[in-house]
Order: sequence, then C-alpha cells, then structure tokens
Amino acid sequence: MRPGSPAQSSGLERGSKTQLLSSTIKSYGRAVATKLGATELQDMKVRQIITLIVGITSVALSPITWAASWDDDSHYVSLGPRNGYYIVQPDSRLFYQLGLYEAPVIDTADPLHHGYGADALAFRFNRKGVLIAPPAYIAQELPNDFYTRRIGSLTVFRANVHDVEALFGRSHSFAARSDGFMWYYAIQVYNPFEEHGGGGH
Repeated sequence: MRPGSPAQSSGLERGSKTQLLSSTIKSYGRAVATKLGATELQDMKVRQIITLIVGITSVALSPITWAASWDDDSHYVSLGPRNGYYIVQPDSRLFYQLGLYEAPVIDTADPLHHGYGADALAFRFNRKGVLIAPPAYIAQELPNDFYTRRIGSLTVFRANVHDVEALFGRSHSFAARSDGFMWYYAIQVYNPFEEHGGGGH
C-alpha cells in the first residue's frame, strides 16, 4: 500500500483519536483526584476547627465544673470497718444515690422561714430492724458534732432500732423500702444570714 493511501490515513486518524481519548481520560482522572484531595483537605480543616472549638469550650466551662464539685462537700467519714457515716448536702448526687428522698429537710434560704430550717439524720434498717447501712447526716451547713459523734458510734449490722431510739428518741418519720425501712429525724437549724431572705450575704 502506498504512503498517503486512504487506508493508511484512516489508521492514523484512529490512532490520533485513541491517544486523544486516553489523554482526556487521564486529564479527567487528575482533575477528579485533585478535587477529592481538596475536599478531603477542607473536611480535615473543618474537623480541626470543631475540635478546637470543643477544646476551648471545655476549658471555658471547667471552672464551673470545679465550682460545682467544690460546693458539694458530700462525703463518707470512716471510723472503722463497720463504723462511719455520710455527710450529705441536700439535692446532691450522693443524696439521690442513697435514696434519701423523704428526708424532712427545710431550706433555711426559704424566705417564708426567715432563716429557720431543718437538717436531717437518716437510718436504713432491714425488716428485722437492724442497721444495714451507715447513717447519713443531711446538712445544709457545717454538721453538728453532737450528732456526728452519736451516729459514728453505731455499728452497721449490729446496731438496731432500739439503739437509735436510745440516742435520738422516737420522734422520727418512716419510709418503706423493699428490703426494710428508713427512719428520719429532723434537726432544727437556724441561719441568721438567711433571716431576711439572704440579705445578709
């Protein structure tokens, strides 16, 4: 076949079209890869910004968390293997963990009570009247040593309702439990700073 014949020209044209198509596909592939890379980079930047915002927010709020933890001084006082008691602030996490829902606490900050209120002692017994948990002293301010010394003398699984009545009398309230019952004693307290609705603070 002579150079320049129609068959040879047709072959060259097909080759050129094939090369052009291949080049176009490669260019498109590079463009897609570039676009995907840019999208991933943008997503990564967004994630970094979100992480930074969350970190700043956590740092900013941490003093509030510290303040809440500092204000709630609920804790357990251990006096031996089976002697001890809880100091619990009303509406604290420990208050609800111990199930002290019926405690006859009266808030001294209530303007209707003019600084007068009530703390409470809580005792949990089984059905036989034996103490099965450390007593709890629910106190709005500093606990009174008169009560902490007495509840600290009660031994869990040994003390019973008669021992508690010998220390605090019979003026208690009752609340049923699935495994026994609770006794609560109200302790009258007075906070002069709350007498006028907190005006003394």
